[in-house]
This record gives sequence, C-alpha cells and structure tokens, in this order.
Amino acid sequence: MNDMYLCLEGIDGSGKSTQLAMLGEWLEKCGLEVLRVYEPTESPPGQLIREMLTDPRATTPHFQRILGLLFAADRMMLMDRIGEAEKQEKIVISDRSFYSSLAYQSDPDWILEINRHIKKPDLVILLDVDVEQAINRFEGKDHFENPEFLGKVRKNYLKLAQNHNFSVVNANHSVRKVHEDIKTILSSRIRI
Repeated sequence: MNDMYLCLEGIDGSGKSTQLAMLGEWLEKCGLEVLRVYEPTESPPGQLIREMLTDPRATTPHFQRILGLLFAADRMMLMDRIGEAEKQEKIVISDRSFYSSLAYQSDPDWILEINRHIKKPDLVILLDVDVEQAINRFEGKDHFENPEFLGKVRKNYLKLAQNHNFSVVNANHSVRKVHEDIKTILSSRIRI
C-alpha cells in the first residue's frame, strides 16, 4: 500500500506551491494516484480566511484567534476528502497542515486543542528558506509577509521540525535541487 498523507510546510516564499506541483507530477509519472490539497481550501471558511489575510489587522491577537478557528474549521471540512483518498490508496500531498497554525499563530496550546480531531500528516517536509530570499520570491498579498514576522515564523518552524521529526530541505537551493531532495526523502518511504 502506498497511501500516505504528506505535507509540505514552510514560510511564505519557501516554494511549497511550486514543489507540490512538481511532486504531484513526479508521483503520477511513477504510476501513483495523487490527491493535491491546499490550505486554506476553497470551502466557505477557506474563502473567508483568504479575505481576512488581506486585512491590516490580520496579525493582531484578536484576528489571530479568529483565523485559528477558521483554519481549524477549514481543516475539518478537508478530513473527509483525505480519509477517502487514503481508502483508495492515494497519496495525499498538501500545501500546509495544522503545523502552519502552530508556526504562524501565538497560542500553541489553544491551536492544539481546536485541532485535536484533525488527522496529522504521516510525513512533513519543511522547506526552510532564508527570510530575505523568501521575500524576494513573492509579491506581498497579505500582512503576514513581512521580514520580522516571517523571521519569527521560521524559528517556530525549525523548533517544530526538531520536536516533531520533520524532514528539512534547504529551500535556498534551485527549484530542481529542492525537488530532487524531496524525491530522495520520499523514495525511502513509498514503493515506486
């Protein structure tokens, strides 16, 4: 069986979306069935999240609590799709998971509590990139994309990686090199 729930994590600009697309194509070329998921999703809570991320108050404690709840609701709606895909022995690859909330938001105990019914990924690959390089890769669309905030989030991710045994990939490298590093990690975990 090759069913697996794999998540790519990292700060904005780390290359998650690009790597998820390349990973999905590679797995399908290997003959595997893949479900790609993204957080936030296109569900009603996910759409509200996208709207709220553009609000100048998005990093305030009050908005952080609201976003935490919305992300948890959005993930709950995603769980049925993930469970069904795993029953069909598909590999689920996700751009973010509940670990993003732990990295981005400021109350980890509360985030764990409101996400206690969420399925945890079988494998998390952290795309670790320098903040300056990440900022050069995107055009700021929301209020989380600033150097000071992303620096804190990166530190949180590295701490999570150590505590939860993430695989860490140096995302400062070229897109191709990062993709090859991800393939190496996965090759030891799935039958290809």
